[in-house]
Amino acid sequence: MKHTLVIVGAGLAGLSAALTAVKNGWTVKLVSSLASERAQSVMTEGGINAALNTKGEEDSPEQHYADTLTAACGLADPNAVWGMTQAAPELVHSLHRLGVQFNVTDDDELDLRNFGGQKKKRTAFAQSDTGKQLMTALIDAVRREESAGTVERFPHHKFRTLLLSGNICGGCTVQDTYTGELLRFVCDAVLIATGGPHGLFGDTTGSLANTGEVTAELFRLGVPMANLEMIQYHPTTVEQGGKRMLLSEAARGEGGRLLALRNGKPWYFMEEKYPELGNLMPRDITAREVWTVSRDYEVFLDMTELPKEVMEHKLAGLVDDCQTYLHKDIRKEPIPILPGIHYFMGGIQVDERHRTSMRNLYAAGECCAQYHGANRLGGNSLLGAIYGGQIAAETACRKQPVPQYALCRRTPSARSFPGCSNADESYSVERTRCRAGYADIGNGRSGNPQVVRHTSASGSCHAGKRPCPKRKPGRALAGRLSTTQ
Repeated sequence: MKHTLVIVGAGLAGLSAALTAVKNGWTVKLVSSLASERAQSVMTEGGINAALNTKGEEDSPEQHYADTLTAACGLADPNAVWGMTQAAPELVHSLHRLGVQFNVTDDDELDLRNFGGQKKKRTAFAQSDTGKQLMTALIDAVRREESAGTVERFPHHKFRTLLLSGNICGGCTVQDTYTGELLRFVCDAVLIATGGPHGLFGDTTGSLANTGEVTAELFRLGVPMANLEMIQYHPTTVEQGGKRMLLSEAARGEGGRLLALRNGKPWYFMEEKYPELGNLMPRDITAREVWTVSRDYEVFLDMTELPKEVMEHKLAGLVDDCQTYLHKDIRKEPIPILPGIHYFMGGIQVDERHRTSMRNLYAAGECCAQYHGANRLGGNSLLGAIYGGQIAAETACRKQPVPQYALCRRTPSARSFPGCSNADESYSVERTRCRAGYADIGNGRSGNPQVVRHTSASGSCHAGKRPCPKRKPGRALAGRLSTTQ
């Protein structure tokens, strides 16, 4: 009998996890409120990091690792970051083989660009539309698995809650947003890949459809969160349509400059204060500098001096977006900018194998706190999502035991799942009836009585043992709610 993985979220992390699970012989149910073509991953512009060392700069995965931890202020899991940066070169080459249309050089090598917080060129890109290209390739690959019957999609379905017995996850409940029907998936593992809670904020470059409600429900059930205060502001955004439109870091990677008009003359404040990296300082530093200067002067991103070839072959998407939505030609005039919310480093607490505090529950992508610590390097989000989805699915398929520290402190209002004894004396049990319309996958029954259990457990956190800089643990929060009435 084949094992089944339910994946909630169909962006890069979810699609990567689906393909990995299928390779391991599992079947996948892929749940998402919107089609993959509308996932936030499509909006990613700049590129994906990997130390390919094709520019003669003697780059290496070890340097990528060091840059990532430095930008993260030491808060990222060093074991996880090490694994990600070591795997990055082959991962990017495999994406190219899958069909991603990366920019290439005249020698048919993957082209690389500079990105913030990194002295070496290590960001592979597809003009300024890298997310679209990656998603197109992964969507096509998953569709082939759909045709083979190994992946079953459930679009326009929203996650409602987990099916639990104590600290063990045995599935989840989702709801069809078209019909209101509730579906109950009993499975071997659940993987959450629902992105960051951009929909809670107005000044964000992310998708407002990402509301964070899945993460909130897991928090209610007692799954710990970490580093929730770590929110990245991108330094170059423009107000558009009630949110922020991103002007990709690729623009500065290709030579775009930040300036303010002081006494009627251009003031290149980043180049003056940070002569080594200039406009490519890490995003947290650059955003703070832009915000500070903007209190006295209007700040601009100037791309007017970039060569025509760069605009046509490396930033064509950005040129088109600015003409379409801002009615401005960035080839001829600087664009006024301000920082805007761009990425959530914190989220569901996971270990280096993407296990959460509950058995059989995993998380990957922006919804979890893993590779980025206090500040994410540009180009690491796509890498972290794809690599994290792979690791989470591999861990689920291999059923590696959850570490002792990863125990929920509280599991309130958790529906039990079939196969577990309801007579377990270690839990206080009360019965409740599900709402009308509740559907049980496999037998079509509705309105079945369910068991609600309340339990608590505790444990201590641990750090990895790889010989690398010590991790400064982020703050973990355990969900706390009163017993359901």
